[in-house]
Amino acid sequence: MSVILGINAFHADSSACLVVDGQLTWAIAEERLGNRLKHSPEFPTQAIRRVLSEAGLRLRDVTHVAIARDTRANRSAKIKYVLSHPTTGPAAAYEHFRRRGRTADLIGGLARLCGEDPAAVRYLVVPVEHHLAHIASAYYTSPSEELTAGFSYDASGDFVSAMAARCEGTRIDVIDRVYLPDSIGFFYTALCQLIGFSEFGEEYKVMGLAAYGEDAYAAEMAGLVTPLDDGWYRLRKGYFGMHAGGASGAMDGAGRLVMDRLYTERLAALFGAARERTAPVTSREQNIARSTQSRFEELALHSLQRLYRLVPSPRLALAGGCALNGVMNARIPRDTPFASTYLQCAASDDGTCIGAAYWCYHNVVGGTRRFEMTHAYWGPEYSSARMRAAAQASGFSWVELDRERLLNTTAEGLARGKVLGWYQGRSEWGPRALGNRSILASPAIPGMKDLINLKVKRRESFRPFAPTVLAERAHELFEQDLQSPFMMHVVKIRPAWRGSLPAVTHVDGTGRLQTVRREQNPLYYDLIERFSRLTEVPAVLNTSFNENEPIVDTPEQAIDCFRRNDLDTLVLGSIVVSKPS
Repeated sequence: MSVILGINAFHADSSACLVVDGQLTWAIAEERLGNRLKHSPEFPTQAIRRVLSEAGLRLRDVTHVAIARDTRANRSAKIKYVLSHPTTGPAAAYEHFRRRGRTADLIGGLARLCGEDPAAVRYLVVPVEHHLAHIASAYYTSPSEELTAGFSYDASGDFVSAMAARCEGTRIDVIDRVYLPDSIGFFYTALCQLIGFSEFGEEYKVMGLAAYGEDAYAAEMAGLVTPLDDGWYRLRKGYFGMHAGGASGAMDGAGRLVMDRLYTERLAALFGAARERTAPVTSREQNIARSTQSRFEELALHSLQRLYRLVPSPRLALAGGCALNGVMNARIPRDTPFASTYLQCAASDDGTCIGAAYWCYHNVVGGTRRFEMTHAYWGPEYSSARMRAAAQASGFSWVELDRERLLNTTAEGLARGKVLGWYQGRSEWGPRALGNRSILASPAIPGMKDLINLKVKRRESFRPFAPTVLAERAHELFEQDLQSPFMMHVVKIRPAWRGSLPAVTHVDGTGRLQTVRREQNPLYYDLIERFSRLTEVPAVLNTSFNENEPIVDTPEQAIDCFRRNDLDTLVLGSIVVSKPS
């Protein structure tokens, strides 16, 4: 038996998963557990302990530890960078060796972290290059093992910002890499910081803000990053600052990741001073966001067109932080030869633990069993007894209902305009709430978007919400006939439906689509179907069950979130918890 523990560690979104004889059993991000810090870079001790305990295993049962980092990779590119940057290069080199030492120390100390005798532990450590783990996370969990183009792009990982690969059968053959400092991920994040979203992982805010702006800075963006006729892309020197040797995964006193400034004074002079985080968002920021998004899409399309020439297949396996850009993802079937694109639900760095584990399974263990990820529910589940105890301790009124009454009560509440927390089964894997740790509302009620942004999520007013749609009805509501079970596409809503879906229709007429089939999540599907019978709208508004924190994990956290904001009802398994009228 092979038991592979996959790990993403030593930078943001640390995580762990368990693959037993080729079958994914558990996957959890560290941020959901322990100290509950968003995008936690802490070593995934709690996640490792959790996936092992949930599977009824101990570290001594693990045959392989696959880590999504290979400090030996791309040495020549690293040396070239150090030699060509005499000021910042030595600091970057020091940081590289510091990370390498941390990797060796902590992987070697797993037994101590898990409370086991090191003499009883016998596992092989398998390092997997960052972007190779990204591609593996998509290809090895995709529906087909026929010839597939693999692509990963983000800010950086193992000194690479993008990777192209030829995937077929159990093989992934890397055919090209984009080395630092050239990175469209860095480009996007630098402009995100200039707009005033300076914390880690806020690029999605720029994507949403872009819909409000005009492409007024197209010429400036074209000068900052250039597609290459015989290659990928190149950043303009002197406008971006990265790899000056800053500590990876450093955190401030509030538990936030420390972000170095990724733009220089020359870039600030081009657009004007950066917006202070608390200052109002003006038309300038909206226009910069629009031009940033437009240039990103142009570069991504250029890269995918080149990828198709290298790997002429209709199938694409896509991953990396940039693959979370749903606006761009919707353009792939429209504007590239790739008719079929697969993204697993954790396309960001947390998902690399799965990629590392499956690369190890197919290339080290020699496994041939194919695994297809058809749903996202790979996290923890809690007992009915614990949910009941949490409801009893809450001080709120509650009632336990059978399945039919639960569905009827919840659907009727949504139709009447109630906003509810929906907490069911195993938690989702990845950054999206997909119907088990969600806040739900009617998408048909004008003003619902503003209400939830202000009183429930307490976030920027411009940010949109996603519709979850019955899969077989999606083509009726959206202009593209896409299946998007992991909420990875931002798609135009048909004009005839926009008036019926005001709470999930963005200012540009789009919605971040999630489709659901009954076999993927029977209870969630049946709730939407029941709501559709009452309202003739086959969709609900869905956003993550949290408030400026990681998505809730335990029943007690769900109660706490319910208590401190303006949710009307909490559906905790079969229990309906209500606040006073």
